[in-house]
Amino acid sequence: MSDNTIGGFFEYLNWLFNPFHGLKTTEVYDLIGTTSLTENALYLNLGYWRDVDTIDEASEALALLVAKRGGMGAGDTVLDCGYGFGDQDILWTRIMNPEKIIGLNITRSQVERARMNVAEAGLENAIDLREGSATEMPIDNESIDLVVSVESAFHYRTRDDFFREAFRVLRPGGRLVTADILPMEDSENLFRRLEQWISWNMVAGKFNIPEENYYLIPSYRDKLSIAGFVDIDITSIRDDVYTPLHEYLSGDRTFVGKLPPLPKMLAQSAFNRSADSVYAGLDYILSYAEKP
Repeated sequence: MSDNTIGGFFEYLNWLFNPFHGLKTTEVYDLIGTTSLTENALYLNLGYWRDVDTIDEASEALALLVAKRGGMGAGDTVLDCGYGFGDQDILWTRIMNPEKIIGLNITRSQVERARMNVAEAGLENAIDLREGSATEMPIDNESIDLVVSVESAFHYRTRDDFFREAFRVLRPGGRLVTADILPMEDSENLFRRLEQWISWNMVAGKFNIPEENYYLIPSYRDKLSIAGFVDIDITSIRDDVYTPLHEYLSGDRTFVGKLPPLPKMLAQSAFNRSADSVYAGLDYILSYAEKP
Protein backbone atom coordinates (compact mmCIF):
# COMPACT_ATOMS: atom_id res chain seq x y z
CA MET A 1 0.00 0.00 0.00
CA SER A 2 1.08 3.55 -0.67
CA ASP A 3 0.81 4.50 3.01
CA ASN A 4 -0.13 3.05 6.37
CA THR A 5 -2.80 5.61 7.29
CA ILE A 6 -6.41 4.66 7.95
CA GLY A 7 -7.38 6.66 4.85
CA GLY A 8 -4.90 4.76 2.73
CA PHE A 9 -6.17 1.46 4.12
CA PHE A 10 -9.79 2.20 3.22
CA GLU A 11 -8.80 3.51 -0.20
CA TYR A 12 -7.06 0.19 -0.80
CA LEU A 13 -10.15 -1.74 0.31
CA ASN A 14 -12.41 0.38 -1.88
CA TRP A 15 -10.20 -0.42 -4.90
CA LEU A 16 -10.22 -4.14 -4.12
CA PHE A 17 -13.88 -4.68 -3.35
CA ASN A 18 -15.91 -1.92 -5.01
CA PRO A 19 -16.75 -3.00 -8.59
CA PHE A 20 -17.70 0.59 -9.47
CA HIS A 21 -14.47 2.10 -8.17
CA GLY A 22 -12.07 2.49 -11.08
CA LEU A 23 -8.63 4.05 -10.94
CA LYS A 24 -6.25 5.44 -13.51
CA THR A 25 -3.11 3.38 -14.12
CA THR A 26 -0.96 5.85 -12.21
CA GLU A 27 -3.42 5.77 -9.30
CA VAL A 28 -3.33 1.97 -9.20
CA TYR A 29 0.44 1.91 -8.86
CA ASP A 30 0.51 4.82 -6.44
CA LEU A 31 -1.92 2.83 -4.30
CA ILE A 32 0.07 -0.40 -4.53
CA GLY A 33 3.26 1.55 -3.77
CA THR A 34 6.24 -0.63 -2.91
CA THR A 35 4.13 -3.66 -1.96
CA SER A 36 6.14 -6.09 -4.07
CA LEU A 37 5.99 -9.88 -4.27
CA THR A 38 9.78 -10.09 -4.15
CA GLU A 39 11.87 -10.00 -0.99
CA ASN A 40 15.19 -8.60 -2.23
CA ALA A 41 14.05 -6.07 -4.86
CA LEU A 42 10.91 -4.27 -5.98
CA TYR A 43 10.00 -6.27 -9.08
CA LEU A 44 6.31 -6.08 -9.97
CA ASN A 45 6.29 -8.81 -12.64
CA LEU A 46 4.76 -12.26 -12.12
CA GLY A 47 7.95 -14.11 -12.97
CA TYR A 48 9.07 -16.83 -15.35
CA TRP A 49 9.16 -20.02 -13.29
CA ARG A 50 10.94 -22.55 -15.46
CA ASP A 51 13.93 -23.93 -13.49
CA VAL A 52 13.62 -21.52 -10.53
CA ASP A 53 12.24 -21.84 -7.02
CA THR A 54 11.56 -18.36 -5.61
CA ILE A 55 9.71 -15.22 -6.70
CA ASP A 56 12.97 -13.22 -6.73
CA GLU A 57 14.57 -15.74 -9.09
CA ALA A 58 11.43 -15.90 -11.24
CA SER A 59 11.18 -12.11 -11.55
CA GLU A 60 14.80 -11.87 -12.65
CA ALA A 61 14.32 -14.82 -15.00
CA LEU A 62 11.44 -13.05 -16.74
CA ALA A 63 13.46 -9.86 -17.15
CA LEU A 64 16.38 -11.84 -18.59
CA LEU A 65 14.07 -13.86 -20.86
CA VAL A 66 12.82 -10.59 -22.41
CA ALA A 67 16.36 -9.22 -22.75
CA LYS A 68 17.75 -12.37 -24.34
CA ARG A 69 14.79 -12.74 -26.70
CA GLY A 70 15.54 -9.21 -27.90
CA GLY A 71 19.23 -9.95 -28.33
CA MET A 72 20.17 -7.21 -25.86
CA GLY A 73 23.92 -6.68 -25.79
CA ALA A 74 26.90 -4.38 -25.99
CA GLY A 75 26.35 -1.34 -28.18
CA ASP A 76 22.56 -1.40 -27.89
CA THR A 77 20.50 1.61 -26.95
CA VAL A 78 17.49 0.14 -25.14
CA LEU A 79 14.13 1.76 -24.45
CA ASP A 80 12.31 0.24 -21.47
CA CYS A 81 8.64 1.21 -21.39
CA GLY A 82 6.95 0.86 -18.00
CA TYR A 83 10.10 0.20 -15.96
CA GLY A 84 8.48 0.09 -12.53
CA PHE A 85 11.13 0.63 -9.88
CA GLY A 86 14.04 0.12 -12.28
CA ASP A 87 15.23 -3.24 -10.96
CA GLN A 88 15.20 -4.84 -14.41
CA ASP A 89 17.25 -1.98 -15.86
CA ILE A 90 19.89 -2.42 -13.18
CA LEU A 91 19.92 -6.17 -13.83
CA TRP A 92 20.24 -5.73 -17.61
CA THR A 93 23.04 -3.19 -17.27
CA ARG A 94 25.05 -5.51 -15.06
CA ILE A 95 24.45 -8.72 -17.02
CA MET A 96 23.60 -7.80 -20.64
CA ASN A 97 25.86 -4.72 -20.81
CA PRO A 98 23.92 -2.52 -23.25
CA GLU A 99 25.47 0.84 -24.09
CA LYS A 100 22.50 2.80 -22.69
CA ILE A 101 19.06 2.17 -21.22
CA ILE A 102 16.40 4.87 -21.47
CA GLY A 103 13.20 4.33 -19.51
CA LEU A 104 9.70 5.76 -19.84
CA ASN A 105 7.12 5.54 -17.04
CA ILE A 106 4.02 7.66 -16.32
CA THR A 107 3.79 6.95 -12.56
CA ARG A 108 5.77 9.70 -10.84
CA SER A 109 6.13 7.88 -7.52
CA GLN A 110 7.78 4.97 -9.34
CA VAL A 111 10.00 7.30 -11.37
CA GLU A 112 11.33 8.92 -8.20
CA ARG A 113 11.99 5.63 -6.42
CA ALA A 114 13.53 4.04 -9.54
CA ARG A 115 15.93 6.96 -9.99
CA MET A 116 16.95 6.57 -6.34
CA ASN A 117 17.60 2.85 -6.89
CA VAL A 118 19.72 3.56 -9.96
CA ALA A 119 21.71 6.22 -8.09
CA GLU A 120 22.32 3.85 -5.18
CA ALA A 121 23.61 1.29 -7.69
CA GLY A 122 25.98 3.89 -9.15
CA LEU A 123 24.55 3.47 -12.66
CA GLU A 124 23.27 6.98 -13.48
CA ASN A 125 25.58 7.19 -16.51
CA ALA A 126 24.18 3.97 -17.98
CA ILE A 127 20.48 4.27 -17.12
CA ASP A 128 18.35 7.32 -17.93
CA LEU A 129 14.89 6.94 -16.37
CA ARG A 130 12.34 9.48 -17.53
CA GLU A 131 8.73 10.35 -16.82
CA GLY A 132 6.93 9.92 -20.11
CA SER A 133 4.36 7.98 -22.09
CA ALA A 134 4.91 4.88 -24.21
CA THR A 135 2.16 6.04 -26.56
CA GLU A 136 3.68 9.51 -27.09
CA MET A 137 7.39 8.83 -26.73
CA PRO A 138 9.66 11.85 -26.24
CA ILE A 139 12.29 9.94 -28.23
CA ASP A 140 13.93 10.79 -31.58
CA ASN A 141 13.08 8.85 -34.73
CA GLU A 142 15.26 5.80 -35.41
CA SER A 143 17.41 6.26 -32.30
CA ILE A 144 16.74 2.97 -30.47
CA ASP A 145 17.98 -0.59 -31.10
CA LEU A 146 15.62 -2.47 -28.79
CA VAL A 147 12.25 -1.53 -27.27
CA VAL A 148 11.06 -3.68 -24.36
CA SER A 149 7.90 -3.65 -22.27
CA VAL A 150 7.54 -6.06 -19.35
CA GLU A 151 3.95 -6.46 -18.14
CA SER A 152 2.87 -2.94 -19.01
CA ALA A 153 1.69 -2.83 -22.64
CA PHE A 154 -1.78 -4.05 -21.66
CA HIS A 155 -2.22 -0.72 -19.81
CA TYR A 156 -1.40 1.50 -22.78
CA ARG A 157 -4.16 3.60 -24.35
CA THR A 158 -3.79 2.01 -26.73
CA ARG A 159 -1.38 -0.81 -27.42
CA ASP A 160 -1.76 0.05 -31.14
CA ASP A 161 -0.33 3.52 -30.41
CA PHE A 162 2.56 1.93 -28.55
CA PHE A 163 3.33 -0.32 -31.52
CA ARG A 164 3.35 2.68 -33.88
CA GLU A 165 5.59 4.69 -31.57
CA ALA A 166 7.96 1.76 -31.06
CA PHE A 167 8.25 1.36 -34.82
CA ARG A 168 9.01 5.07 -35.21
CA VAL A 169 11.82 5.22 -32.66
CA LEU A 170 13.50 1.96 -33.71
CA ARG A 171 16.38 1.95 -36.14
CA PRO A 172 16.06 -0.34 -39.19
CA GLY A 173 16.73 -3.82 -37.88
CA GLY A 174 15.59 -2.81 -34.40
CA ARG A 175 13.57 -5.17 -32.25
CA LEU A 176 10.45 -4.95 -30.08
CA VAL A 177 9.90 -7.47 -27.27
CA THR A 178 6.94 -7.55 -24.90
CA ALA A 179 5.89 -9.75 -22.00
CA ASP A 180 2.16 -9.11 -22.07
CA ILE A 181 -1.18 -10.27 -20.71
CA LEU A 182 -4.09 -11.12 -23.03
CA PRO A 183 -7.48 -12.77 -22.60
CA MET A 184 -7.88 -16.45 -23.41
CA GLU A 185 -10.01 -17.73 -26.27
CA ASP A 186 -13.52 -18.52 -25.04
CA SER A 187 -14.09 -22.11 -24.05
CA GLU A 188 -16.94 -24.07 -25.60
CA ASN A 189 -17.92 -25.15 -22.07
CA LEU A 190 -20.39 -22.66 -20.59
CA PHE A 191 -19.15 -23.00 -16.99
CA ARG A 192 -15.54 -22.66 -18.11
CA ARG A 193 -16.44 -19.61 -20.17
CA LEU A 194 -17.96 -18.02 -17.06
CA GLU A 195 -14.74 -18.73 -15.13
CA GLN A 196 -12.78 -17.09 -17.92
CA TRP A 197 -15.05 -14.04 -17.94
CA ILE A 198 -14.76 -13.56 -14.17
CA SER A 199 -10.99 -14.08 -14.21
CA TRP A 200 -10.32 -11.64 -17.06
CA ASN A 201 -12.72 -8.94 -15.91
CA MET A 202 -11.37 -8.99 -12.36
CA VAL A 203 -7.87 -8.24 -13.65
CA ALA A 204 -8.94 -5.90 -16.46
CA GLY A 205 -11.17 -3.88 -14.15
CA LYS A 206 -8.77 -3.51 -11.25
CA PHE A 207 -5.65 -2.91 -13.36
CA ASN A 208 -7.22 -0.50 -15.82
CA ILE A 209 -6.83 -2.49 -19.04
CA PRO A 210 -8.60 -0.53 -21.82
CA GLU A 211 -11.28 -2.44 -23.70
CA GLU A 212 -9.40 -1.65 -26.93
CA ASN A 213 -6.64 -3.99 -25.69
CA TYR A 214 -8.98 -6.98 -25.26
CA TYR A 215 -7.91 -9.33 -28.07
CA LEU A 216 -6.19 -12.64 -28.72
CA ILE A 217 -2.80 -13.61 -30.15
CA PRO A 218 -3.86 -13.55 -33.84
CA SER A 219 -5.05 -9.93 -33.49
CA TYR A 220 -1.86 -9.04 -31.59
CA ARG A 221 0.14 -10.36 -34.54
CA ASP A 222 -2.03 -8.47 -37.03
CA LYS A 223 -1.62 -5.19 -35.15
CA LEU A 224 2.17 -5.56 -35.09
CA SER A 225 2.11 -6.23 -38.82
CA ILE A 226 -0.10 -3.20 -39.50
CA ALA A 227 2.39 -1.07 -37.54
CA GLY A 228 5.09 -2.23 -39.98
CA PHE A 229 6.85 -5.01 -38.06
CA VAL A 230 8.09 -8.23 -39.64
CA ASP A 231 9.46 -11.59 -38.41
CA ILE A 232 6.78 -11.59 -35.71
CA ASP A 233 6.91 -14.42 -33.19
CA ILE A 234 4.41 -14.71 -30.33
CA THR A 235 4.54 -17.53 -27.81
CA SER A 236 2.22 -18.23 -24.89
CA ILE A 237 4.26 -18.88 -21.73
CA ARG A 238 1.28 -18.90 -19.34
CA ASP A 239 2.10 -22.41 -18.04
CA ASP A 240 5.47 -21.11 -16.81
CA VAL A 241 3.89 -18.07 -15.16
CA TYR A 242 0.50 -18.45 -13.49
CA THR A 243 0.40 -22.00 -12.10
CA PRO A 244 3.89 -22.05 -10.53
CA LEU A 245 3.36 -18.53 -9.13
CA HIS A 246 0.07 -19.63 -7.58
CA GLU A 247 1.69 -22.74 -6.10
CA TYR A 248 4.58 -20.72 -4.71
CA LEU A 249 2.36 -18.12 -3.06
CA SER A 250 0.04 -20.82 -1.74
CA GLY A 251 2.97 -22.47 0.02
CA ASP A 252 4.87 -19.35 1.08
CA ARG A 253 2.57 -16.71 2.58
CA THR A 254 5.30 -14.09 3.13
CA PHE A 255 3.66 -11.69 0.71
CA VAL A 256 0.19 -12.37 2.06
CA GLY A 257 1.48 -11.48 5.51
CA LYS A 258 2.24 -7.96 4.26
CA LEU A 259 -1.39 -7.31 3.39
CA PRO A 260 -4.07 -5.68 5.57
CA PRO A 261 -6.63 -8.09 7.11
CA LEU A 262 -9.39 -8.02 4.47
CA PRO A 263 -7.10 -8.18 1.40
CA LYS A 264 -5.27 -11.00 3.22
CA MET A 265 -8.56 -12.90 3.52
CA LEU A 266 -9.21 -12.35 -0.20
CA ALA A 267 -5.75 -13.63 -1.12
CA GLN A 268 -6.12 -16.68 1.11
CA SER A 269 -9.49 -17.42 -0.49
CA ALA A 270 -7.88 -17.27 -3.94
CA PHE A 271 -5.11 -19.64 -2.87
CA ASN A 272 -7.73 -22.15 -1.77
CA ARG A 273 -8.89 -22.27 -5.40
CA SER A 274 -6.92 -23.92 -8.19
CA ALA A 275 -4.67 -21.85 -10.43
CA ASP A 276 -6.66 -23.18 -13.37
CA SER A 277 -9.72 -21.40 -12.01
CA VAL A 278 -8.10 -18.19 -10.74
CA TYR A 279 -6.24 -17.55 -14.02
CA ALA A 280 -8.78 -19.15 -16.37
CA GLY A 281 -9.23 -16.03 -18.50
CA LEU A 282 -5.59 -14.92 -18.69
CA ASP A 283 -3.04 -15.70 -21.35
CA TYR A 284 0.58 -14.56 -21.02
CA ILE A 285 2.74 -14.03 -24.07
CA LEU A 286 6.31 -13.33 -25.07
CA SER A 287 6.25 -11.35 -28.31
CA TYR A 288 9.11 -10.53 -30.68
CA ALA A 289 9.05 -8.36 -33.80
CA GLU A 290 11.55 -6.52 -36.02
CA LYS A 291 11.57 -3.27 -37.94
CA PRO A 292 12.71 -3.96 -41.52
